[in-house]
Amino acid sequence: MLLGPAHRRREESPVSLRPAAIVTGSLAGLCALVLSAASAQSAPRAEPEDTPRAAAPAAQPPVPVAHRGASGYAPENTLAAVDAARALGVTWVENDVQRTRDGELVVMHDATLSRTTDVEEVFPGRAPWRVADFTAAEIARLDAGSWFDPLYAGERVPTLEQYLRHLDRTGQNLLLEIKRPELYPGIEADILGELRGEGWLDQRHVRSRLVIQSFGADSVRAVHDQAPAVRTGFLGTPAVGELPRYARFSDQINPPHTTLTEEYVRQVHALKGPHGKPLEVFTWTVNSAEAARRVAAMGVDGIISNYPDVVRDGVEETAPEEAREAGLPSSAS
Repeated sequence: MLLGPAHRRREESPVSLRPAAIVTGSLAGLCALVLSAASAQSAPRAEPEDTPRAAAPAAQPPVPVAHRGASGYAPENTLAAVDAARALGVTWVENDVQRTRDGELVVMHDATLSRTTDVEEVFPGRAPWRVADFTAAEIARLDAGSWFDPLYAGERVPTLEQYLRHLDRTGQNLLLEIKRPELYPGIEADILGELRGEGWLDQRHVRSRLVIQSFGADSVRAVHDQAPAVRTGFLGTPAVGELPRYARFSDQINPPHTTLTEEYVRQVHALKGPHGKPLEVFTWTVNSAEAARRVAAMGVDGIISNYPDVVRDGVEETAPEEAREAGLPSSAS
């Protein structure tokens, strides 16, 4: 089913979608969705070891990342949103991790549960319904899907363990955001412990399937210090003069797209991160083909979107022409 305007919570209006029947899995069972036809997603390109890249049309388009899963099509940060991204052919998903009162890690964006669950109905006397005030068992009782659409009634808030195991089944990759680390002292060690226990800190995962990011520079630095092999990202737009300091512990600088300029992207790419490769830029939250083409022309490496198919298809429509202008080979030539 096509979701109504109330559910298209986008910063910009994406282009019209081409409907196609797909089926996604969820904790509550199988749900029917109508989504745009998916095309094969380009793999993340390898970065040169020695020469910093300037902002210019790239040999490969930016990597599309499903923001909180494909959250334009399914309730954010649920397994249904992961499955929606997979159905669209999107292999990278982004999520947000917080900690419950009894120390369980759960996937939730807000510090409170009220916006995306029925917590006010299930626990009416527990305002302000902070994640940190509830146990994992209590949160597991909540409906995290009906607010988005009745189709998703019964969808649950996944634990990080459940989320990682689901990604292993689907073969997707994870851009994990540590949300509000100042509220959860030591959460970095907790997350790394969970990742280690689920096999996500082995060589294959840390090389190509996992990035950990946060708005908190101290949190990103803590992850790097405790697990140096893990790739990390800082969410924000540090001043150019501050970039070398961030490059000591962060592999990515991930700013909102509204702050980006081609020169800023060039300055980021000119620096090497802690793993000896040029810093990358993954920008957010881009929800229209027009905005995607604009940031792609600046040379960004990834685009985070509620509608990752829209930005992917919008960028790929112009990629062959840009490649020819840059003198690069193109399969469409």
